[in-house]
Amino acid sequence: VQLQESEPGLLKPSQTLSLTCTVSGGSITTNYQYWSWIRQSPGKGLEWMGAIAQDGTTYYSPSLNNRTSISRDTSKNEYTLQLSSVTPEDTAIYYCARVPKYYGADYWGKGTLVTVAS
Repeated sequence: VQLQESEPGLLKPSQTLSLTCTVSGGSITTNYQYWSWIRQSPGKGLEWMGAIAQDGTTYYSPSLNNRTSISRDTSKNEYTLQLSSVTPEDTAIYYCARVPKYYGADYWGKGTLVTVAS
């Protein structure tokens, strides 16, 4: 299974971040898989942001204050993260990852650096 994040690059504060993860070698509709977004800010640990399950159910971290939305396009086998009202604190490397139920993430994208600056 391979995951590849899109590369949005530089954003300005208050903009909406949109990231797409394209999955190959496996289907995002396979049972018992949670297709997740995880980020790592400079000098900090990994932060789970949210996930979309095989049936389309979404889960979000409450720490992001309802700024997160995850959707999917099953015809393209990809899923998308939207993070609204970004600030410089959202600067991080963003990863998409597959998380099987009851287990930790087993497949990761390479990560994409998102910088928020005015």
